[in-house]
Amino acid sequence: MRIAVFGVGGVGGYFGGRLAQSGEDVFFIARGEHLQALRGNGLLLENPDGGVTEIPAKATDDPAEVGPVDVVILGVKAWQVQEAAERLRPLIGPDTFVVPLQNGVEAPSQLAATLGARHVFGGLCYIVSFMVGPGRIRHAGMEPRVVFGELDNRPSDRAQRLLQSFANAALHAEIPPDIQAAIWSKFLFISSLSGVGAVTRAPVGVVRSIPETRNMLKEAIAEAAVVARALKIGLKENAVESTMAVIDALPAGTTASMQRDIMEGRPSELSAQSGALVRLGKEAGQAVPLSLYIYSSLLPLELRARGKAEF
Repeated sequence: MRIAVFGVGGVGGYFGGRLAQSGEDVFFIARGEHLQALRGNGLLLENPDGGVTEIPAKATDDPAEVGPVDVVILGVKAWQVQEAAERLRPLIGPDTFVVPLQNGVEAPSQLAATLGARHVFGGLCYIVSFMVGPGRIRHAGMEPRVVFGELDNRPSDRAQRLLQSFANAALHAEIPPDIQAAIWSKFLFISSLSGVGAVTRAPVGVVRSIPETRNMLKEAIAEAAVVARALKIGLKENAVESTMAVIDALPAGTTASMQRDIMEGRPSELSAQSGALVRLGKEAGQAVPLSLYIYSSLLPLELRARGKAEF
């Protein structure tokens, strides 16, 4: 397939790199030093065992140089999705579809508002990975997994072609029976891990081992599940327990990207995670006191990172 990766960070860089390594026709859309490194040295993927894979990369900062592709893998941060949607237009042909892999639940609707629903899939991924330098991505943990599908859950040839491309790259990918339920199942995991981790400033091994903070994790997951069900999302009955099982299986040193961004003074996905639960909870008529506490506690740091508050 002809694939564009827009946003070559921990997620886009890893999955795009693996697809390129397998022989897919991949174009990386990047900027600045990251772009120069991709052009000069290719993409470097660090594995959890310490090994490094060097992958030649076709990279540009101008989507018009690439033109229409079969699929766009969108790896930008959640708060960058709406801006990215406009820049994607040169990549969109009659049957092109965008697979958003952001943490959150709002990216598909944001993309559909700009590009049209037929050009948008639902998507999510599970991986602990991040950029450690220009052109260099570290896979730090979790078995990489990608989940995607048509927004109306209908079977399609284009979804099957992408599934096969991931299989050719020896990547675990799946098309679920209900993409919205799958997106929300991931959201239960990432919003709780991110929010509690950012408030406590501790890795997951610490948070889950202290009874008080472990209870915070459970409460955060439960709040997200209540909102999802109020919005008619078909979560499984054991969603809270299964989410805690995933968290318990993480490497002890794991931190979420939102947590790392807040701790390091960078703009984060706070609005798309804790903030989204507050907004959607209000829309659904469900109180989310813990999510409101987390969002409100972290908001001053978020505003400072965005230059909107000084202290």
